[in-house]
Amino acid sequence: MDKSKALLKSLGFLDREAYDLPDSPKRFPDGAQYRLEIPSVEGPGALKAVFEEADKYGLTIHRVSQGSGIMLLTDEEITEMVELCAARGVELSLFVGPRGTWDISALPLTPAGKVVALRHEGIDQLVYAMEDLQRANRLGVRGALVADEGLLLLTKEMKKQGLIAPEFVIKVSVQMMAANPVSIKLMEDIGADTYNVPTALTLPKLASIRPAIDIPIDLYVEVPDGLGGFIRHYEIPEFIRILSPVYIKFGLRNHPDVYPSGIHLEQVNINLCRERVRRAYMGMQLLKQYAPEMITSELGAPGLGVPVPQK
Repeated sequence: MDKSKALLKSLGFLDREAYDLPDSPKRFPDGAQYRLEIPSVEGPGALKAVFEEADKYGLTIHRVSQGSGIMLLTDEEITEMVELCAARGVELSLFVGPRGTWDISALPLTPAGKVVALRHEGIDQLVYAMEDLQRANRLGVRGALVADEGLLLLTKEMKKQGLIAPEFVIKVSVQMMAANPVSIKLMEDIGADTYNVPTALTLPKLASIRPAIDIPIDLYVEVPDGLGGFIRHYEIPEFIRILSPVYIKFGLRNHPDVYPSGIHLEQVNINLCRERVRRAYMGMQLLKQYAPEMITSELGAPGLGVPVPQK
């Protein structure tokens, strides 16, 4: 193994897992170690519920993300979400609409095809996704999720050419599934601004990723059933210590599949969002008990993809 390990070290990577779990010296631009994210916020009604619950618990939510896709929100709905998030200094991240599971191919439905489920098949799907991003950008959104390496590279070029704002935050979805330092460094190189790591990585595996990249890591500490259903609240202090800068992300176990969402599922979505915030509050109570020294960001902090309301 010596030659293989030597090659990794020569390229700036660790040559074994970081079993010593070293502190991360890296920080967000404001010096903070962690921020909070609430995912699956499917529309203005769910977003209002998130903010109501956050105020109830005195909780600071830095980012909300959505999974049904830009294409399944009206201009009016996106505009309302933009205004709500901008008023608080919260990042709004909407998923690119067209993607593998919305397309006509049966491949994502097969056991083997699930590993490429959200990738875009063909040029047309990439064009549609680029159009989705530009529409969100025009409406003031400054953050989106992608799950395809080709689209990720194109977002980098779109910023250069002014098709989306240079500060537009490209968040790579957990469903991209790159799971080692070399692969995730590649995602950073081709355009990722934050990267959601797979949900079942051990602390040493996670710690081996952090030295390889400078972008924030997004990490589920409670995981939807379809991604494993893990509840890792007690590990939050270690996640922050070894992975800073990190987004601590509260999904929810044991909930129905609501993608793609809409009015027919609105009350379900609202209830799910309220419970995610409650789970986040419990997670932060644990953090306060075991590691109160950890530093978080203020709302509107540098690097957040806070939307810009359009006139």
